[in-house]
Amino acid sequence: MNHLLLSINVDHVATLRNARGGHFPDPVAAAHLCLAAGAEGITVHLREDRRHIRDRDVERMKAEVPTKLNLEMAATEEMVGIATALLPEAVCLVPEKRQELTTEGGLDILRAGPAFAEMVKRLTGAGIRTSIFIEADARQIEAAARIGANCVELHTGTYADAAPAARAPHLARLVEGARLVAEAGLLCHAGHGLDFDCIGGIAAIPEVSEVSIGHFLIGQSIFEGLPSAVRRMRDLIDAARAG
Repeated sequence: MNHLLLSINVDHVATLRNARGGHFPDPVAAAHLCLAAGAEGITVHLREDRRHIRDRDVERMKAEVPTKLNLEMAATEEMVGIATALLPEAVCLVPEKRQELTTEGGLDILRAGPAFAEMVKRLTGAGIRTSIFIEADARQIEAAARIGANCVELHTGTYADAAPAARAPHLARLVEGARLVAEAGLLCHAGHGLDFDCIGGIAAIPEVSEVSIGHFLIGQSIFEGLPSAVRRMRDLIDAARAG
């Protein structure tokens, strides 16, 4: 089975920094630690309210971190302008509500309208690999392919949040969704809520080529350090991938 890439979302290093102000802890320094410990990519979500990652953080990630930068963002004119100016290797379009604590589900492409499709076209036209964060739903997958996305990221939050004994139907839906993504000719990523206990089921899906993990690993790093937490996740992913 092909190697599964691990992208670490370092948003909540910036959350901790912003709680007190100043420059510490530095999300760019955290990104370097993640790469040294076995991650292959870094993800940041530049929210409209800048509650954690800020514009300067994204600029520094692009300039100072020698890896693929995945910029999560809402589908707005402001964010498309930032992305096409900065040219990260990848963007992931996500739903965003000001009052939410974290992303609550996949983006509904079917209701997004022609302006959304035009934004996807502008991003891909700039040479940016463009992904859309969606549920594992056949209609959403078909819509992503139709409007020219390069990739989808399947929302794993419902699976991850379920009790272990209740995860099987959620995992089965993700397995089928990943198959449909591959059949549509798109890259398949997965993310949201993944931790040590539930990563195995996702890592074993052959069509999934990359996972994005953030909050859990940043939180776990309080107890064991960031390099150790990333290495343990990398080992669990590799073990599940090997079967």
